[in-house]
Amino acid sequence: MTTSPTAPAYIHVLIVDDHQMVIEGVKTLLQGEADIQVAAQASNGPEALRLLPLYPEISVAILDLNMPQMSGVELSRAIHATYPQIRILALSMFHDYSSVTEVLEAGGSGYLLKNTNKAELCAAIRQVAAGHTFFSQEVGTTLLANLVIPANFDRTRDAHPAELTGREREVLQLIAREYSNSHIAKALFISERTVETHRKNILTKTNSKSVVGLIQYALRYKLIL
Repeated sequence: MTTSPTAPAYIHVLIVDDHQMVIEGVKTLLQGEADIQVAAQASNGPEALRLLPLYPEISVAILDLNMPQMSGVELSRAIHATYPQIRILALSMFHDYSSVTEVLEAGGSGYLLKNTNKAELCAAIRQVAAGHTFFSQEVGTTLLANLVIPANFDRTRDAHPAELTGREREVLQLIAREYSNSHIAKALFISERTVETHRKNILTKTNSKSVVGLIQYALRYKLIL
Protein backbone atom coordinates (compact mmCIF):
# COMPACT_ATOMS: atom_id res chain seq x y z
CA MET A 1 0.00 0.00 0.00
CA THR A 2 1.32 3.46 -0.88
CA THR A 3 0.22 6.96 -0.01
CA SER A 4 0.72 10.24 -1.77
CA PRO A 5 -0.04 13.81 -0.74
CA THR A 6 -3.25 15.39 -1.96
CA ALA A 7 -4.23 19.02 -2.03
CA PRO A 8 -6.05 20.21 1.09
CA ALA A 9 -9.73 21.07 0.69
CA TYR A 10 -8.81 24.68 1.36
CA ILE A 11 -5.42 26.09 0.34
CA HIS A 12 -4.14 28.92 2.55
CA VAL A 13 -1.52 31.11 0.90
CA LEU A 14 1.19 33.47 2.11
CA ILE A 15 2.33 36.16 -0.36
CA VAL A 16 5.75 37.76 0.17
CA ASP A 17 6.81 40.66 -2.05
CA ASP A 18 8.37 44.05 -1.34
CA HIS A 19 6.00 45.72 -3.81
CA GLN A 20 2.47 46.18 -2.48
CA MET A 21 1.18 46.48 -6.04
CA VAL A 22 2.35 42.94 -6.78
CA ILE A 23 0.71 41.60 -3.62
CA GLU A 24 -2.57 43.30 -4.51
CA GLY A 25 -2.30 41.97 -8.05
CA VAL A 26 -1.89 38.39 -6.87
CA LYS A 27 -4.76 38.80 -4.41
CA THR A 28 -6.97 40.14 -7.20
CA LEU A 29 -6.15 37.16 -9.42
CA LEU A 30 -7.09 34.79 -6.61
CA GLN A 31 -10.40 36.44 -5.82
CA GLY A 32 -13.36 34.20 -6.42
CA GLU A 33 -11.38 30.94 -6.11
CA ALA A 34 -13.42 28.83 -3.70
CA ASP A 35 -10.51 26.63 -2.63
CA ILE A 36 -7.74 29.25 -2.34
CA GLN A 37 -7.49 31.94 0.33
CA VAL A 38 -4.75 34.48 1.01
CA ALA A 39 -4.13 33.97 4.72
CA ALA A 40 -1.28 36.46 5.16
CA GLN A 41 1.05 38.81 3.33
CA ALA A 42 4.50 40.20 4.05
CA SER A 43 6.80 42.75 2.45
CA ASN A 44 10.08 41.00 3.32
CA GLY A 45 11.57 37.75 4.55
CA PRO A 46 11.94 38.54 8.28
CA GLU A 47 8.32 39.69 8.43
CA ALA A 48 7.21 36.48 6.69
CA LEU A 49 9.10 34.34 9.21
CA ARG A 50 7.46 36.25 12.07
CA LEU A 51 4.01 35.65 10.59
CA LEU A 52 4.30 31.94 9.84
CA PRO A 53 3.91 30.72 13.46
CA LEU A 54 0.70 32.77 13.65
CA TYR A 55 -0.80 31.09 10.59
CA PRO A 56 -0.22 27.32 10.91
CA GLU A 57 -2.83 26.71 8.22
CA ILE A 58 -0.58 28.14 5.47
CA SER A 59 0.35 25.44 2.96
CA VAL A 60 1.73 27.48 0.03
CA ALA A 61 4.13 30.44 0.14
CA ILE A 62 4.43 32.62 -2.97
CA LEU A 63 7.79 34.38 -2.80
CA ASP A 64 9.36 37.18 -4.80
CA LEU A 65 13.03 36.38 -5.40
CA ASN A 66 14.45 39.91 -5.41
CA MET A 67 13.74 41.43 -2.00
CA PRO A 68 15.75 43.56 0.46
CA GLN A 69 16.97 42.20 3.80
CA MET A 70 16.52 38.57 2.72
CA SER A 71 16.35 37.24 -0.82
CA GLY A 72 13.60 34.89 -1.92
CA VAL A 73 16.12 32.06 -2.13
CA GLU A 74 17.31 32.69 1.44
CA LEU A 75 13.70 32.83 2.61
CA SER A 76 12.96 29.59 0.76
CA ARG A 77 15.78 27.85 2.62
CA ALA A 78 14.54 29.19 5.96
CA ILE A 79 10.94 28.15 5.35
CA HIS A 80 11.91 24.75 3.98
CA ALA A 81 14.13 24.06 7.00
CA THR A 82 11.55 25.04 9.62
CA TYR A 83 8.25 24.39 7.86
CA PRO A 84 8.90 21.54 5.39
CA GLN A 85 5.17 21.04 4.93
CA ILE A 86 4.85 24.46 3.26
CA ARG A 87 5.21 24.34 -0.50
CA ILE A 88 7.23 27.19 -2.01
CA LEU A 89 6.25 28.86 -5.29
CA ALA A 90 8.75 31.40 -6.62
CA LEU A 91 7.53 34.47 -8.49
CA SER A 92 10.08 36.39 -10.52
CA MET A 93 10.63 38.59 -13.55
CA PHE A 94 13.59 36.42 -14.57
CA HIS A 95 13.91 32.79 -15.59
CA ASP A 96 17.65 32.37 -16.08
CA TYR A 97 19.03 28.93 -15.31
CA SER A 98 20.94 30.07 -12.22
CA SER A 99 17.84 31.58 -10.58
CA VAL A 100 15.68 28.55 -11.31
CA THR A 101 18.18 26.02 -9.99
CA GLU A 102 18.83 28.10 -6.87
CA VAL A 103 15.11 27.97 -6.08
CA LEU A 104 14.99 24.20 -6.61
CA GLU A 105 18.04 23.63 -4.43
CA ALA A 106 16.53 25.86 -1.72
CA GLY A 107 13.44 23.64 -1.52
CA GLY A 108 11.18 25.36 -4.04
CA SER A 109 8.39 23.39 -5.65
CA GLY A 110 7.45 25.75 -8.46
CA TYR A 111 8.54 28.79 -10.43
CA LEU A 112 6.32 31.36 -12.16
CA LEU A 113 7.05 34.55 -14.01
CA LYS A 114 5.38 37.79 -12.93
CA ASN A 115 3.54 38.01 -16.24
CA THR A 116 1.54 34.93 -15.25
CA ASN A 117 -2.23 34.93 -15.71
CA LYS A 118 -5.00 33.86 -13.34
CA ALA A 119 -5.38 30.36 -14.79
CA GLU A 120 -1.67 29.57 -14.56
CA LEU A 121 -1.32 31.03 -11.06
CA CYS A 122 -4.26 29.02 -9.71
CA ALA A 123 -3.05 25.86 -11.44
CA ALA A 124 0.43 26.32 -9.96
CA ILE A 125 -0.92 26.81 -6.43
CA ARG A 126 -3.12 23.72 -6.67
CA GLN A 127 -0.32 21.63 -8.17
CA VAL A 128 2.29 22.46 -5.54
CA ALA A 129 -0.27 22.17 -2.73
CA ALA A 130 -0.99 18.65 -3.95
CA GLY A 131 2.69 17.78 -3.69
CA HIS A 132 3.65 18.20 -7.34
CA THR A 133 6.04 20.59 -9.06
CA PHE A 134 5.00 23.37 -11.42
CA PHE A 135 7.05 25.45 -13.83
CA SER A 136 5.76 28.03 -16.28
CA GLN A 137 6.46 27.13 -19.89
CA GLU A 138 9.39 29.55 -20.15
CA VAL A 139 10.96 28.14 -17.00
CA GLY A 140 10.56 24.56 -18.16
CA THR A 141 12.19 25.51 -21.45
CA THR A 142 15.11 27.08 -19.57
CA LEU A 143 15.66 23.91 -17.55
CA LEU A 144 15.54 21.68 -20.61
CA ALA A 145 17.77 23.99 -22.64
CA ASN A 146 20.46 23.75 -19.96
CA LEU A 147 20.46 20.00 -19.56
CA VAL A 148 23.99 18.80 -18.96
CA ILE A 149 24.66 15.92 -21.32
CA PRO A 150 26.99 13.41 -19.60
CA ALA A 151 30.23 12.54 -21.38
CA ASN A 152 29.09 8.91 -21.60
CA PHE A 153 25.70 9.89 -23.07
CA ASP A 154 24.64 7.34 -25.69
CA ARG A 155 22.13 8.98 -28.03
CA THR A 156 20.88 5.63 -29.27
CA ARG A 157 20.53 4.12 -25.82
CA ASP A 158 19.21 7.34 -24.23
CA ALA A 159 16.64 8.17 -26.91
CA HIS A 160 14.16 6.76 -24.38
CA PRO A 161 14.01 7.28 -20.62
CA ALA A 162 15.80 4.94 -18.25
CA GLU A 163 13.86 1.81 -17.37
CA LEU A 164 12.85 2.47 -13.78
CA THR A 165 10.98 -0.08 -11.73
CA GLY A 166 7.55 0.78 -10.38
CA ARG A 167 9.00 1.39 -6.94
CA GLU A 168 11.78 3.59 -8.35
CA ARG A 169 9.15 5.69 -10.12
CA GLU A 170 7.29 6.11 -6.83
CA VAL A 171 10.50 7.19 -5.10
CA LEU A 172 11.29 9.58 -7.97
CA GLN A 173 7.89 11.27 -7.61
CA LEU A 174 8.52 11.86 -3.90
CA ILE A 175 12.09 13.07 -4.46
CA ALA A 176 10.68 15.65 -6.89
CA ARG A 177 8.27 16.74 -4.14
CA GLU A 178 11.24 17.42 -1.81
CA TYR A 179 10.47 14.46 0.49
CA SER A 180 13.34 13.44 2.75
CA ASN A 181 14.44 9.80 2.89
CA SER A 182 12.59 9.33 6.17
CA HIS A 183 9.38 10.78 4.75
CA ILE A 184 9.64 8.63 1.63
CA ALA A 185 10.17 5.57 3.83
CA LYS A 186 7.03 6.34 5.83
CA ALA A 187 4.96 7.08 2.72
CA LEU A 188 5.97 3.85 0.99
CA PHE A 189 6.23 1.66 4.10
CA ILE A 190 9.86 0.76 3.45
CA SER A 191 13.11 1.32 5.35
CA GLU A 192 15.30 4.41 4.93
CA ARG A 193 18.15 2.13 3.80
CA THR A 194 15.92 0.82 1.01
CA VAL A 195 15.01 4.38 0.03
CA GLU A 196 18.69 5.30 -0.16
CA THR A 197 19.35 2.28 -2.36
CA HIS A 198 16.52 3.27 -4.70
CA ARG A 199 17.79 6.86 -4.78
CA LYS A 200 21.30 5.73 -5.76
CA ASN A 201 19.92 3.39 -8.44
CA ILE A 202 17.75 6.16 -9.90
CA LEU A 203 20.68 8.59 -10.08
CA THR A 204 22.82 5.92 -11.72
CA LYS A 205 20.19 4.87 -14.26
CA THR A 206 19.47 8.49 -15.26
CA ASN A 207 23.13 9.60 -15.24
CA SER A 208 22.16 12.38 -12.82
CA LYS A 209 24.63 13.91 -10.38
CA SER A 210 22.19 15.81 -8.17
CA VAL A 211 18.50 16.28 -7.39
CA VAL A 212 18.38 19.28 -9.76
CA GLY A 213 19.84 17.15 -12.54
CA LEU A 214 17.38 14.39 -11.74
CA ILE A 215 14.43 16.79 -11.93
CA GLN A 216 15.71 18.05 -15.28
CA TYR A 217 15.92 14.48 -16.53
CA ALA A 218 12.43 13.68 -15.20
CA LEU A 219 10.99 16.79 -16.87
CA ARG A 220 12.67 15.94 -20.15
CA TYR A 221 11.13 12.47 -20.24
CA LYS A 222 7.88 13.46 -18.48
CA LEU A 223 8.55 11.11 -15.56
CA ILE A 224 7.07 13.45 -12.93
CA LEU A 225 3.64 15.03 -12.74
